Amino acid sequence: MADTTSTTSLPLMISNLVNIVSANYFNISFDRYALEMIPVDLAATLLVLWIAFRRVLPQHYGTAHLPEPATAIKDHLVFRASFPVLGLLLIAYFVTAQWQVPVSVVTLTGALILLALAGRWFQGGRGAQISIRKVLQDAPWKIVVFSLGMYLVVYGLRNAGLTDYVAQALHWFGAHGLVAAALGTGFLAALLSSMMNNMPAVLVGALAIHHASAAADPMVREIMVYANIIGCDLGPKFTPIGSLATLLWLHVLGRKGVTITWGQYMKTGLLITPPVLLVTLLALAWWLPLA
Repeated sequence: MADTTSTTSLPLMISNLVNIVSANYFNISFDRYALEMIPVDLAATLLVLWIAFRRVLPQHYGTAHLPEPATAIKDHLVFRASFPVLGLLLIAYFVTAQWQVPVSVVTLTGALILLALAGRWFQGGRGAQISIRKVLQDAPWKIVVFSLGMYLVVYGLRNAGLTDYVAQALHWFGAHGLVAAALGTGFLAALLSSMMNNMPAVLVGALAIHHASAAADPMVREIMVYANIIGCDLGPKFTPIGSLATLLWLHVLGRKGVTITWGQYMKTGLLITPPVLLVTLLALAWWLPLA
C-alpha cells in the first residue's frame, strides 16, 4: 500500500504536498508538470512494481464474504457528487493553469462544495448525515504537530549550513551530466526524506538547487527540480517517518488494531524502493530532454 501511494503521488502536481511545494517554488504550471511526470511514472515506477509483485498479486479476489457496497456509503448525496466534483477539479487544474491560478484556489473551491453538501448548508444543516465537527476532532493532529516540529529542526539545520553542503553536492552531480544530476539529486533527496520527513526535505532540496551554481544550465536545473520531487516522493518509504501519507496510514491501521513495526516496514521499503527510484530517475533523464 505504501509503495502504491508513492507511485501514484508522482504524476500530477496535486497528488502530493511535496509536488505542490516544489512546483510553486519553481513556478511550474500544472500542465507542464503533468507532461514531464506522467510518462516517467507509467514507464518506470508502475512497471517495476508490477515486476516485483506480479507473482503475489491474485488474479481473482473473492467478494462473497464482503458486505454489500451500499452499506459503506454514509451519505448518498455526497457520494453521488464526489466523482463529478473530482472530475471537474481535474479539468479545472489544467484549464486554470493557463492563467496561473494557484491550485490551492481550485482545491479550496472543490472542498467547499463538498463541505456544503455534507453539512447541508443549503438547507440550514437539516438532514446532514456526516458530522464535520467529528471529522475535525478525529483528525490526526499530533502528526501535523510532528511535521511542524520537523520544519523547525530542518530550518535550524539550514541556518547551520545544511543547505550549503547539499548545494555543493548538487554542483558536483550537475558537473557530471544529466544522468549524474538526476541520480545524485534523487537519491540524496530520498536519503534526506527518509531521515527528516519529505516535506522539510523538499524545501532543503529546492533551496539547494536554487543556490547550486551547476544548476545555471537550464536543463541540469530542471532535471534536478524533478529529481528532487521524485526522491522526496519515493525516498520516504525507507522509513515510517518519511512522509505524512505513511504516518496517516499507520495511524489509521493502528486505530483498527493493525500494527506494523519499523522492522516490517523497512524490510519491504528497502527491498522495493531503491530499484523503483533508480529506474524512475533514469527514465526522467531520458524523457526530460525529449519533452
